[in-house]
Formats: sequence, structure tokens, C-alpha cells
Amino acid sequence: MSSIYQELKHECYEANMQLNALNLVIYTFGNVSAVDREKEVFAIKPSGVPYEDLKPEDIVIIDFENNIIEGEMRPSSDTKTHAYLYKNWKEIGGVAHTHATYSVAWAQAQRDIPIFGTTHADHLTADIPCAPPMRDDLIEGNYEHNTGIQIQDCFRDKGLSYEEVQMVLIGNHGPFTWGKDAAKAVYNSKVLEEVARMAFLTLQINPEALRLKDSLIKKHYERKHGKNAYYGQK
Repeated sequence: MSSIYQELKHECYEANMQLNALNLVIYTFGNVSAVDREKEVFAIKPSGVPYEDLKPEDIVIIDFENNIIEGEMRPSSDTKTHAYLYKNWKEIGGVAHTHATYSVAWAQAQRDIPIFGTTHADHLTADIPCAPPMRDDLIEGNYEHNTGIQIQDCFRDKGLSYEEVQMVLIGNHGPFTWGKDAAKAVYNSKVLEEVARMAFLTLQINPEALRLKDSLIKKHYERKHGKNAYYGQK
């Protein structure tokens, strides 16, 4: 492993191992990447490698045009989606994709996750969006690249900011999340899965459950993220 990408590979490796430790993946499903904006490359998990066998030196380095810069293994099959997001959304530093059960269930139901409670509002003020299933012509084309377009189009159509809403469901597929770095992308994957589980249970208890009122959404989001935020330690 060359020294030039050693730190980036370790960041990516640790994030992928955390994805597994948090029970967000099964077998070899899922992946996390980490970007180096100065070098215009990102590190990503190799395709189909069991997490228990994964080593930092196995991580593959890719540029934004999907060229392999360093690595002996084939990169994740979702690499082109990651590349598209990094190229078009300049403020993200890590991307994660899982097949976590409740997140996938909402994606398969083709439903946004309503903002029912304060756990959701602690992280974002909007429903978690679900992009419509991909059109047939896009499926038959450059599928993984077009998944990135699918995500970007969903945010444009719903008027959402990728900097505030750092997660999305792909209809009939599953979740993608992102953040300032790979660790934050994994954190958002876990939050998404827990919010998806809570929303599912809420609707089982009360199918007519109401969306959280705006005053509570504003309070809980701003106490963590507003200009006068007071959650946590300075």
C-alpha cells in the first residue's frame, strides 16, 4: 500500500468495519467510501469481499471518472454512484450504501419516511425522501451512474438540500447516505435505519399517526444545528 493514500484507505476501511459492527449489512452487502478532495480521488470497499476478510490494503482508490488509481481488486459495484455524488455535490466527504432491513422495506414500499418524532427532527426537518424507481431506459443504460442522477433528480424535484438532508431511499432498492466524512455517512446510515424502524412501529400501533408538529421540528433541529445550538459540549 503506497503511503500517499494510506490515510484515506484507513479511513475507508474503518468506516466499512463500523458499517458491519452496527449490523447495517449482511454478508458482503453494502459499502462506504471516503474522498480526498485535493487529490480528486476516493477510496471504496472492493466488491464482494467479506468484512471479516477485509484489510486496509484491499481498499481501492478511484478518481471521479471511475478510473482505478490504486488497488488490485475490483471496486464496489456501486462505485459509479459514489463517483457521481462526489463530482456533483462538492460538500460531501463520505458516502455509504446499505441493505439494512427497515430502510430497505420503506424503499421497497416506495414511501418517504414521515417525520413522526423528535429523534427524526434531531437530524433533519423533512421527511426522508424516497426516489421513484428508475426508468427502464436508465436501467438498461449506465445503471450505477444513473443511480446518482436518480438521487440528484429526487432532491431537485422535492426541493431538498443535500447538505441538510443527508440520506435518501432509492425506490425498490435501498438507502444511500453521506456526510462530511466516511464516519458521518455511517452515522447517518444508522440513524436512517433506526428512524425507519421507529416509523414502521408507529404505523403499526396507529396507522393514522400524525406528522410531528412544526414547532417541535424546529425546536429539536435548532437545538442541535441552529446558530444558538446548545446540545452537547463546546
